[in-house]
Amino acid sequence: MAADLEFDDQQISDAYIYLLGRLLIARQQQADFDDEGLSWNALVHRKPGQVDWPNPNLDVAYSESWVAIDEKSCLLVTVPEIKGRYYVVEFIDGWGETVANINERVYPDHPNGLFAVCLQGSDVEVPAGVQRVDVAVKASRVLLRVELGADWDEAIALQRQFTFEIQGTPKLPDIPRTVMFDMKSLPGVEAFESAEVALRERDSSPLEEMQTRVRAIANAIKDPAERDRIDSVIRNKAFADFAAAAPYIGHGTIKNGWARPACCGHWGRDWLTRTTVNYAGIWANVLEEVLYYRGALDSTGAQLEADGSYTITFPADDLPEKYAKYFWSVIAVDRAERRVLPNPLNRFLLNKESGLVKGKDGSLTLYFGPQKPAEAPDPNWLPTGAGKPWSLTFRFYGPRGGVADGTYYPPPLEKHP
Repeated sequence: MAADLEFDDQQISDAYIYLLGRLLIARQQQADFDDEGLSWNALVHRKPGQVDWPNPNLDVAYSESWVAIDEKSCLLVTVPEIKGRYYVVEFIDGWGETVANINERVYPDHPNGLFAVCLQGSDVEVPAGVQRVDVAVKASRVLLRVELGADWDEAIALQRQFTFEIQGTPKLPDIPRTVMFDMKSLPGVEAFESAEVALRERDSSPLEEMQTRVRAIANAIKDPAERDRIDSVIRNKAFADFAAAAPYIGHGTIKNGWARPACCGHWGRDWLTRTTVNYAGIWANVLEEVLYYRGALDSTGAQLEADGSYTITFPADDLPEKYAKYFWSVIAVDRAERRVLPNPLNRFLLNKESGLVKGKDGSLTLYFGPQKPAEAPDPNWLPTGAGKPWSLTFRFYGPRGGVADGTYYPPPLEKHP
């Protein structure tokens, strides 16, 4: 029976990577409920830096929740008046698709006040003066971001003015009990044992053929010989295919040693980029909100050395703030777990609040490495620790110019003598 299905190695690899994108979200959901204390429709305000996921944005105060609504209920979201500071309330489905954003850019005529998040097509009555926000899923992950800026106390005060209130009594979904795994040790064939539970979550991308293949492979592994073959293909090919896609962030491009994703938040049919982003930086938003570049190569195309020091120089007429309406930042993360690197200064990012020192010609040079070069102004140096392979994540919030249209890449990282 199983042998007649004749899945070739590439089909198995593709199906595995597609499924992994969903399993990464389900893994985090289980951790959120079991370990982090999240519960349905309750907004939890985190202290700055108090999050534990890959590639955290340390420029913002995060609040988070899992939201459940249905045909007879909605979620009321209170948004305070915020001026001159970036904020967004992002709703994300079980595959990592951004299904809604609430901020003054999406709703310029209703930038603050009450919003009613409703299931698309429902006839829930929304009070007068409340902005309705339709989403296509009953369950979603919410990530609220408020820019910290120069005044953290004000940012935190604004963060805590956001509130959630459920209207009605929605039926709460079951937590998807899919395979749990360490991020450094991805599951093998056992991933397909979770296929039935994982695929109960609606995929907004038009990928029915991939779901059909996943289900067929999940059925095929009931045959012991086929199970062994599929596990071998996963470990020898799928892992290698996924690792090969990682430097490019899926179907992205690399220029000047910086990788730019082809898409983000809205994935279309690009399941490879989606899974890569879910793995390396879960809860990404759409490109209209923010663009992420990954820097793991120097100007010669060589991998950044764990103990190496590097510089990046922005000309006076091409500084990073030219490309960000709101703010930019750069962090260093270890390549294995993508967490910020501990260092004696407890300095984990460089941004516009870092007191950066420009050169006499107006240019800006940033320094990255375990030791500060003698000529480096202290605020311009981001310690990387020593002995751990690392990479950089460069963010532009409110992309504009070449960042928005895809023509810009940060300058190359130069090896420091």
